[in-house]
Amino acid sequence: MWDNALPSFLIGLREGLEAGLVVSVLVATLVRSGHRERLPHVWTGVLAAVGVSMGFGAVLTFTASGLSGQAQEAFGGLLSVVAVAFVTAMVFWMRRSARSFSGELREKVTAALGMGTGVLIMTSFLAVGREGLETALFLWTTARAAGESAGPLVGAGAGLLLATVVCWGLYRRVLHLNLTRFFTVTGAALVVIAAGVLGYGVRDLQEGGALPGATTYAFDLSSRIDPGSWYATLVSGTLNVTPQMTWLQVVAHGGYLAIVTALFVRGVRGVDAPGAAPRATTATPAATAPAGRRVPRWVVPVAALAVPALLAGVLVAVGDARPAPAGTIAVSTADCGEGFRAPRPGRRSFEVRNTGRGTVEAYLIDPVSAAVYGEVEGVAPGTTRTLIATIGSGSYAWRCVPTSGKAVTSAAVRVSGGGTKRAVLPVAQKDLAAPLASYRAYVEKGLSGLLTRTRTLQHDIEDGRLDRARADWLPAHEAYAALGAAYGTFGDFDARINGTTAGLPLGVKDAGFTGFHRVEYGLWHGESAASLTRPARRLTSDVAALGKDFPHQDFDPGDLPLRTHEILEATLQQELTGATDYGSGTTLATAEANLQGTRVLLGLLRPLIDRRDPGLLTDVDGWMARTDRLVLSARHGDGSWTPVDRLPATTRRQLDGAMGQLLEELAPIPDLLEIRRAA
Repeated sequence: MWDNALPSFLIGLREGLEAGLVVSVLVATLVRSGHRERLPHVWTGVLAAVGVSMGFGAVLTFTASGLSGQAQEAFGGLLSVVAVAFVTAMVFWMRRSARSFSGELREKVTAALGMGTGVLIMTSFLAVGREGLETALFLWTTARAAGESAGPLVGAGAGLLLATVVCWGLYRRVLHLNLTRFFTVTGAALVVIAAGVLGYGVRDLQEGGALPGATTYAFDLSSRIDPGSWYATLVSGTLNVTPQMTWLQVVAHGGYLAIVTALFVRGVRGVDAPGAAPRATTATPAATAPAGRRVPRWVVPVAALAVPALLAGVLVAVGDARPAPAGTIAVSTADCGEGFRAPRPGRRSFEVRNTGRGTVEAYLIDPVSAAVYGEVEGVAPGTTRTLIATIGSGSYAWRCVPTSGKAVTSAAVRVSGGGTKRAVLPVAQKDLAAPLASYRAYVEKGLSGLLTRTRTLQHDIEDGRLDRARADWLPAHEAYAALGAAYGTFGDFDARINGTTAGLPLGVKDAGFTGFHRVEYGLWHGESAASLTRPARRLTSDVAALGKDFPHQDFDPGDLPLRTHEILEATLQQELTGATDYGSGTTLATAEANLQGTRVLLGLLRPLIDRRDPGLLTDVDGWMARTDRLVLSARHGDGSWTPVDRLPATTRRQLDGAMGQLLEELAPIPDLLEIRRAA
């Protein structure tokens, strides 16, 4: 957390000090001029500015959450670039204005006193509001770069708190601070940090499709540097320099740093130029550089580029960036593990070389339980692949599985003194056979009930009973949503039964818009029974055809573990944003059906999961129940639902957060139950 707190701490301290100085000068001017009764007007403007700034941050957050994944990347990248522009302008403005800051503000306050209450409120609002908006924008971009970490918020809070204490001390005259020097030092630090934010923003724009070169890397050290190590996390969190960067990122980062640092240093030196205004404090003779020994201007920008790179290099060298080599392991279809000796405990790198004539998959396993510590798949003859694994106390062996033929296992070795390291018990296709058969039976039964419900809906519409049709639409749609784990198997039927207008040129008027949402749109947008009869009949026909086709469809057993995460991931992106609401306002009902479908699937997979991670589903069950309660809070006694966009803001945030955490708890399951031939 602390690695990405520094940038936000600096921005919180600097912006907080700027805003605090504004308030201090305003208050001091009013008190000294005998106008204490006007102080509430100042605080009114200040509080309004704080409210607007917080609202701006909320708008950014909710705007981004309502976009698609690619659009979110582009939106975040654009705002990162805008934030860098604002911060850069702020740095130069404050460096230039620090010496005359107080005097200019006192003049504005004096003028405002003569023009009335409104002008005084507006003066404080504008003076503080500008800093607040800049802070909100920069903190949003740094928090987004930090992901789920609370570091940016903690850092910003600490910076604002320290700024408050400093401003109080300045107001009470118990603290003396050279503001020119302070803003110069913090400005230089922010230039370096802003360069990293710009590089991060460029990467987001590339991933969002707004800029080219997303796969053209200037360097890629991800295989040699562990992104989760403390030194990589530190450098990435503070400077946004990552082990993998594109050429465009490097050019933007380095170019900004070199150009802006040079201009910044040039401006600082300009203070000492002939005719320039005097500094806030006088330099001592010892601090004055001898004539003729002036440092060239290019030294500082070059140093700004070199220092982060040097720091990263030192940290990598000291921190043992690469896993320690553990030798070359020969694998083949006939022999396996030649050259394998008991490795030392710790993170180790094995060079796996195929010395045979056929492709093999190589696994580092526990020979007793067959649990897998690491794997490399598809090692072709004559090629070498790297396997990285953390070695602890226990038994280790290599298992080589050819594309055809029997698996070969090496002799076991024993390692001691390294603590217990966890391995994943492999899953074979036969292990998923029973859950798959049970789920197939569940889907077939569900499709039968779904057909009955769609026929009822069709008859309602054919008979002109549209009020009844609106009541029967939701149970039918929920019945389909509860079959979520089979969507990938349904193929084209899913688009015909539950498709949306996404990608359709004519939107709701497009002939390709069919199924539940087409009927929903018509029922809640005043279409007649005659115009809805054809879509309703087609929906019933498609459901009947799916029911006949499903028993013959190829259902990949590996899809079951994937769906435990994918169903609710789609729910977060679609139902909880209202993107699939075509008038009924019941996307939360669909979300509840998706939760039910996921619960059924987890019940079938529970024995396999509990054998591999006994505590995993305990946390999943807890977050499932919490998410379920939040969703069901939108259901009323008469069976109606509150549309997701009409939920209280607090409830919606809680729901998004609970669903996000539930997805985090579900995320390990696909890897835990991945089918491995080592079994």
